[in-house]
Amino acid sequence: MYIALLTYTAPETEVDYALPDHSDWMRKQFTKGIFLVAGKGNGRADQVILTRSCLRGKLDAVLASDPFVVQRLARYDVIEFTATRTAQELLAINEAIAS
Repeated sequence: MYIALLTYTAPETEVDYALPDHSDWMRKQFTKGIFLVAGKGNGRADQVILTRSCLRGKLDAVLASDPFVVQRLARYDVIEFTATRTAQELLAINEAIAS
């Protein structure tokens, strides 16, 4: 699994113009099942996304297609981790334990 931390690299007034495209892009990633949880960051990241396990190259390609990144308004930092403990209600998304 991965945690993707999105940080704006442009003023929020510029980011706001690309927000509709970014929102559509986010919706597509949830529909495809790549993203599991997303929300506003508190601290160093402006947005935090928890993703399903996949090949790192695939995730990098997905993140590179974010309109915020394409327009050079933001960048992603990615933390890869292997979940070894999972709450019962989240067990279905933890492929490492479920298999």
